[in-house]
Amino acid sequence: MSSITSLSHLNLSHNLLSRPIPTTNQFQTFNDPSMYEGNLGLCGIPLSTQCSTPDKDRKDEEDDEDGWKMSWFFTSMGLGFPVGFWAVCGTMALKNSWRHDYFQFVDEAENRLYALIPINVARFKRKMEINGGTHV
Repeated sequence: MSSITSLSHLNLSHNLLSRPIPTTNQFQTFNDPSMYEGNLGLCGIPLSTQCSTPDKDRKDEEDDEDGWKMSWFFTSMGLGFPVGFWAVCGTMALKNSWRHDYFQFVDEAENRLYALIPINVARFKRKMEINGGTHV
């Protein structure tokens, strides 16, 4: 949002925003503090609330912790998908009875779906005729 360059009016009031207000590009021209009204977490110019600067060490610790969490997240996703995929597909490839049951289930679900659609369409048309075509 800080890269906006051609905006004549902006009202961000009552949006539960937080963090410092950007001071680059177009934001330098918005001097009215009322446009940020109701956002108690905002700070910086043009508001009277000054932003506190966190300890650099604390910020580094938070960055390290976030990076650690993200690396575990992507590692678990990278390992979880193939394990889950091969647990299902590998089992069906190796066990004939499971493969047969799975495809029979899919076939029956498809048949039920093809039978239910015309029934529900006919039921809907009948309901519309009874109500004289008005919406229920």
